[in-house]
Amino acid sequence: MDGAQETDFVISGDKAVTEASSVREASASETHPPEGAAEQKRPFPAPAEIPTQLGPQGIRFDFNDGIRVMLPEGEQPWRVLLSDLDTGNILFQTELKAGRISSSKRYFLRGRIEVWQGDKTVLSHDYDATGKEVAVQLPVGTIGDSLGWFPYAAKFQERHGCKLSVVMAKGLIPLFETSYPQIAFIAPEAAEPERYYATYNIGLFFDDADCVLQPCDFRFVGLHRTAGYILGVDPIEAPPRIAVEEGRPIDEPYVCIAVQSSTQCKYWNNPTGWQEIVRFLKESGYRVVCIDRQPTHGHGLVWNHIPHGAEDQTGDRPLLERARWLKHAEFFVGLSSGLAWLAWGTGTPVAMISGFTHPLNEFATPYRVINYHACNSCWNDTKVRFDHKDFLWCPRHAGTERQFECTRLITAEQVKTVLRKIPGFGAGTPDSQSQKLQPNTALGH
Repeated sequence: MDGAQETDFVISGDKAVTEASSVREASASETHPPEGAAEQKRPFPAPAEIPTQLGPQGIRFDFNDGIRVMLPEGEQPWRVLLSDLDTGNILFQTELKAGRISSSKRYFLRGRIEVWQGDKTVLSHDYDATGKEVAVQLPVGTIGDSLGWFPYAAKFQERHGCKLSVVMAKGLIPLFETSYPQIAFIAPEAAEPERYYATYNIGLFFDDADCVLQPCDFRFVGLHRTAGYILGVDPIEAPPRIAVEEGRPIDEPYVCIAVQSSTQCKYWNNPTGWQEIVRFLKESGYRVVCIDRQPTHGHGLVWNHIPHGAEDQTGDRPLLERARWLKHAEFFVGLSSGLAWLAWGTGTPVAMISGFTHPLNEFATPYRVINYHACNSCWNDTKVRFDHKDFLWCPRHAGTERQFECTRLITAEQVKTVLRKIPGFGAGTPDSQSQKLQPNTALGH
């Protein structure tokens, strides 16, 4: 997702006035994009065309995708000042006859809007979402990201006492709606942007060098914690509360595994790793159940298969069914993928094998597997740009014998050592409560 470009301009001949000590963070415009202009596909529903809040003398304003003010033609020029109540910074100040002003910063700011005509104060509004309609929008197409981000939306609702709507992929809604009755869950196609006082978009903004869409680069703070920074709430992680159907899917002790991912750098690329671990788990008394969406996945000449000896429960199943399998598993072994985040949400111990991400990137687990002797953590390296379209993306060693060494050099023995640390490992007791994490327990780094 491309970050927005920061611009400060007025199209009318009116001169924008910005104090030297202020932070230049807004654009004023009296025109709309030309009709027929090419429009890029948006990852989120667009905000309402007209600001949703009505002020004195026909002024309209809101906090949808930034601070927005629309000023009608008046008898005298308008003077407008936007400021940040928490930092004391003037964000933007200008004078104009009529038009729109939008802050360039699109993440949460506790902003103040002040409008004058001559010496008369016409509008002075401080951000206050109490009792107001607010939307937090999550992009579709991801599972783990949304599971990591959602708890911060819930924190926002608790902090501000707003009427929160979370816009997310329809298939994710059943995971949350029972446990969060105070929040409305809406699929993107059903969003009604005209309702909202404020809207915030959560995502991984790789190219946002000016920090327009996020206050700090997500690669510095973690995939999930970036939502806390965007929403201005405590970034300490906490798993979501997921309402899971009771009743074990099978009686015997079992372990869930997930071996597939979207690009090869995310796989465990040790050629015999999964086969050895499946054998090890079965010898330790567990049934091993693979719950990937697909038994085989790849691109071109590179394909990854369900490990020999694992029971095949793959398929395009509802996420609540996957959550049930995970909740009653003794533990989960997988990659930095959506099913690992789902396991975290159900309170099941997670052994995560990943080399392309730094452990800071995901939720904390004492069973994280990474080999620091190998090249690692390229995903969190701001000097390289992840290419979603390159299935074989390896930014530092592509085409060399070191390609994917980050996980190729993670041995089965290293994984076994980590698995043996899980309380109750090999005890053969279904749902051993001593090893279960409570769903709302946050493990600090």
